[in-house]
Parts: sequence; C-alpha cells; structure tokens
Amino acid sequence: MFGLSELKQTRVYQQAFAEGEQKGELKGEKRGELKGELRGKLLAVPAMLSAGLSIEQIAQALSLSVDEVKQAAPK
Repeated sequence: MFGLSELKQTRVYQQAFAEGEQKGELKGEKRGELKGELRGKLLAVPAMLSAGLSIEQIAQALSLSVDEVKQAAPK
C-alpha cells in the first residue's frame, strides 16, 4: 500500500510542498511589511498632533481611519 512516507518522497509532493512554503514565506513577509508600515504611521501621529494638525488631517495624510488616529493619539 502507498503510505504517507512514500508519498512524501515523490517529486510532485516535494515540489508542491516547496511551493507552499515559498508562498507562505511571501505572505508572512507582506504581513510584516504592512504591520511595520502601519506602526510607523501610528508613531507619527503624536508629532503631527503637536505640529497642530487635526485628527482628520492626519488621517487623510497617512491614509488611516479617524478611529486609528484617535487610538494612537496620546491620552
């Protein structure tokens, strides 16, 4: 009978596994970049508020929602 260990040794399985790993890594990198980009934008909020910009202006300039800006604003 053809078992899992034999299946894992086939070229088709190994190619599919490698492709899946690669796609997963790329997806993880993109998520990390997006989180880093968002974090950078949120870190800029207090300075922009100190410069006199309104929450709405900051949201528009950083492509964030008003709620995201409010959450990043110092209390």
